[in-house]
Amino acid sequence: MRASYLVVLGLIASVLLGGARPASAQTSEVEALRQEIDALRARLVALEAKVAGAQAAAPSAAAPALPIYGTSSAASKIFNPDIAVIGDFLGAAGRNRVNPSPALEMHEAEASFQAVVDPYARADFFLAFGEEGVEIEEGYLTFGTLPGGLLAKIGKLRAPFGKVNTLHNHALPWSDRPIATNNLVNGEEGIGDAGISVARLIPNPWIFLEATGQVSRGDSGELFRSSRRGDLSYVGRVRGYQDLSESTNVDLGASYARGHNTAGIVNDEDVGRFVTDLWGVDATLRWRPLRRAIYNSFIGRSELLWSRRDQFGGREKAFGYYVSGDYQFGRRWFAGARYDRSERADDASLRDDGGSLLLTYWPSEFSQVRGQYRRTSYAGGENANEFLFQFMFSIGAHGAHPF
Repeated sequence: MRASYLVVLGLIASVLLGGARPASAQTSEVEALRQEIDALRARLVALEAKVAGAQAAAPSAAAPALPIYGTSSAASKIFNPDIAVIGDFLGAAGRNRVNPSPALEMHEAEASFQAVVDPYARADFFLAFGEEGVEIEEGYLTFGTLPGGLLAKIGKLRAPFGKVNTLHNHALPWSDRPIATNNLVNGEEGIGDAGISVARLIPNPWIFLEATGQVSRGDSGELFRSSRRGDLSYVGRVRGYQDLSESTNVDLGASYARGHNTAGIVNDEDVGRFVTDLWGVDATLRWRPLRRAIYNSFIGRSELLWSRRDQFGGREKAFGYYVSGDYQFGRRWFAGARYDRSERADDASLRDDGGSLLLTYWPSEFSQVRGQYRRTSYAGGENANEFLFQFMFSIGAHGAHPF
């Protein structure tokens, strides 16, 4: 290669030098050409040196290189997963004799570890550190390239029942969870257990449509309790999404869950075979104008829940719902409101109502400050008026939550 370059350079020089030009002009042109040829020779030598160095540093056939999963960034995570910690500090003032919260508490610190495992799977682990200890909030393996267009998750999962149940505490738009979630869907812990989840997109020419099914061990706090190996719990969900305009979209879902409850367990003995059936319908409306997306937006949310709980006194039928709205009126400011109403799963004659007003400020995408006034009217006539304040902050690379 080097000899070819030199031959070409020599031919160019000979042609240019052979013309009938004045002696002074020829001398200056010859000198300029010599300088250019010397510069080209130096660059050629430097390139040959780089090629030789790269060949010497390349791994031999006996020592295969590590596989690359997509990009150099993904390859760097093979041994170093994305690690993040999110702190959730919560305080409360006012009076609540039915369900009081501490005046100040480090409500939760969530540590996440997320990375690609191999070309076929990725792993996500979320550890929750609280005042009562440490637990695995979620820890699962995701297979996204299964035959038939299926996506599967295996591990400990928050079940895809409605919207609120799938959200971690720091992803909630409020400082607490709605009364309907607390009364009917196991509160903060929600429906979450070791299991297997399978999801698939349903092709159609109209909307984005997804169906998900999950089978779990059958233990979710006071909602589901497994006393035998076959006492599994089941969750199914169908979700649809559609853009209404360039700035507005709607998300609709229907969910169902079934599992054995705690009514038949007395002194840790299984004395009855009772089950709980849950139905849910959820809707989310989002508005974000393209030209002012960082200054104005609105999200409206609602869930309706029905519980059918078998127990010794017969089947108890309870209903609950919440409606909320959050409006962004500045680059870092959000205002919101929520209304709650729910009967209790084990006694539908008892009903709790509540309302909240919220103001949230985001100093940056890594922290937020929230204040929430909450009034709750509990069954039996007891009222609670409280002011909740929350500080949240994060460090590290934390993956996005479900949309």
